[in-house]
Amino acid sequence: MISRTATDAILADLAFFPVIAIVGARQVGKTTLAKSIGQHIQKPTLYLDLESEDDLAKLSSPETYLANHFDKCVIIDEVQTMPRLFPLLRSLVDKQREPARFILLGSASPELLRNSSESLAGRIVFHELSPFSLLEVSPSFPMREHWLRGGFPEAFLAANYNLSRRWLDNFIKTFIERDIRRIIGYEIDAPAMSRFVRMLGHLHGQILNVADLSRSMDISVQSINKYLHLLEGSFLTQKLEPYFRNLGKRLTKSPKFYFQDSGFHHALVRIADLEALYASPQIGASWEGYVIAQIRRVAGEKHNYFFYRTQHGAEIDLLLETPSGKLAAIEIKYSNSPSISKGFYQSCEDLKPDYKFIITPDSESYWRDQGIRVCGLLEFLREELMGIG
Repeated sequence: MISRTATDAILADLAFFPVIAIVGARQVGKTTLAKSIGQHIQKPTLYLDLESEDDLAKLSSPETYLANHFDKCVIIDEVQTMPRLFPLLRSLVDKQREPARFILLGSASPELLRNSSESLAGRIVFHELSPFSLLEVSPSFPMREHWLRGGFPEAFLAANYNLSRRWLDNFIKTFIERDIRRIIGYEIDAPAMSRFVRMLGHLHGQILNVADLSRSMDISVQSINKYLHLLEGSFLTQKLEPYFRNLGKRLTKSPKFYFQDSGFHHALVRIADLEALYASPQIGASWEGYVIAQIRRVAGEKHNYFFYRTQHGAEIDLLLETPSGKLAAIEIKYSNSPSISKGFYQSCEDLKPDYKFIITPDSESYWRDQGIRVCGLLEFLREELMGIG
């Protein structure tokens, strides 16, 4: 399953930019996507995997090797493991500036790959590849299956829950014990990192308090911030910042914390199947994080995302700010017959949003008082979201 939208966007940029970077978490399909794209461009391709000893040996003298393949589009996988390549790529591009010279694949964000953004400024464009979204798998697969397993292709397409969970457990273990070291270039305390990630599983959807984490784990604030930066830079977690303007209110100013993939989160907190999910005290936070992740996938980075909470408890789960500055207040409920809290009404009175929604798993759509629209997640993603301008 390869996203047609992602393929078309990358092909359009390859017709202009000399370097394309496809970044995203490990195992989301970057290599498969890049190789499929290579079949659609007007030059031969060469694939190099920097986790392969044979390919590393070819790059023992990288300038000579790559200069001998100037006529090809060179795909370099796991490029973050060899940061010294970036200045060389700039030099090669400047000697022969033409579209589709290099496709770089990386499991670290541009923020962690500072050398790429600095060395290749004006020559490179980034595309982020995420796990399968709900709209990409619907209607072929039920929404709750996607919510439980998450969107990593191997976990999502596994023959049964047990295999899906085993794959995710192994993914987490490999990420902590091997991948982090390769991203940052030095050893890290793997047992401490493992405990930290497991603890974060129970903080999904909560206000992030770094000082409390530091005290509870007996790890310095500096180390906690480093670990959080690594997780976010590896496309596994994200923060939702609070919305605060000069409203004359005492507002929460710390971010909320979420794992980007629901299956990854469920593996951390030992949720093995749908029955366990339904019985879990984590179900509300899990549903909230899942809905926010799916909205971000569809609305994209041109929108801004916040939550709103006053010191007195009035709250909006998600505030979506459009490029034109309009606000959509979104309350997320795991009930097809949702009750609307007094805090949501109070928050809407404070902010005067242009749109007000209650998102449920799959209820019928209807209007409530004060212009509040209740609808299921799929309908919101397919129809309502498109009307927010």
